[in-house]
Amino acid sequence: MGKINAVITGVGGYVPDYVLTNEELSRMVDTTDEWIMTRVGIKERHILKDKSLGASFLGTKAVEELVKKTKVNPLDVEAVICATSTSDYVFPATAALIANNAGLKNAFAFDVQAACTGFLVALTNATAFIESGRYKKIVVVACEKMSYITDYTDRSTCPLFGDGSGAVLVEATTENIGIIDSVLQSNGAGEPHLKMRAGGSACPASHETVDKKWHTVYQEGQAVFKHAVTDMSDVSVAIMERNQLTADDLAWFIPHQANLRIIDAVAHRMNVGKEKIKINIEKYGNTSAVSIPLCLWEMDNERILHKGDKIVISAFGAGFTWGAMYIIWGYDSK
Repeated sequence: MGKINAVITGVGGYVPDYVLTNEELSRMVDTTDEWIMTRVGIKERHILKDKSLGASFLGTKAVEELVKKTKVNPLDVEAVICATSTSDYVFPATAALIANNAGLKNAFAFDVQAACTGFLVALTNATAFIESGRYKKIVVVACEKMSYITDYTDRSTCPLFGDGSGAVLVEATTENIGIIDSVLQSNGAGEPHLKMRAGGSACPASHETVDKKWHTVYQEGQAVFKHAVTDMSDVSVAIMERNQLTADDLAWFIPHQANLRIIDAVAHRMNVGKEKIKINIEKYGNTSAVSIPLCLWEMDNERILHKGDKIVISAFGAGFTWGAMYIIWGYDSK
């Protein structure tokens, strides 16, 4: 028997119906469509308006579509790994709620919290489980209700974020395809620059923290931009060099969709042409851990992913946490 590899065999996704446009935002805060497009490249974002629904609702929708598309028996799924920074509760795990709601009754389920890099971390975990031989079918789902931690009076951050979910089925194969390599890194020194200032055990919720709006995203834009460009570039180049890849070898580079200027800078460092870069930030904004699987979902639906395609994905987020993965795509989109 050959080496066991982990391969993505299907993609599901979901975004809420409601679309928050730049024009509508301009009536909420002092901003304009031109200002937002020039600085981050976002035109609109999807928002889950129902306050009674959490991230698990979004994740369940993506997993249900994934099950329908792949025709996998839900009872055959052995694990669900959920990447989210906007979990329904501190506990139980959002993954457990999704598994139950989507009928994956036999799956062990747990959450990963690695901010915008969460999907890469969750997918690396799934890969290790598959390669160990202990698991054959794992669902990795990313779901974020970023609107619930967005301050819509802060013109610097409220244009950035959107809600959504994406899910992939990861299975065992002996073919030389699938998730080939990953590089994950973190640096806790980034904590002051990008975080939610209250709600954890170091700063519990109180009347004061709510009044100060400390339960929303706090970001020091210049510091985050600088680190994102450097760290995403370094790790993306590193994984290409480690696997003897050139820009000509790549079918696609799929970056985290946080800022169009960051994407352009990283792609320039990698020497990857725009025709090979998947960008959908204009439609969805920054959906944190969801942005890369949301790209895969669109590409799968557009039937532009083909078996054997060599793909690099890369992300950067709070922590700071960042990483890159090298994937050889496992099937032709149908």
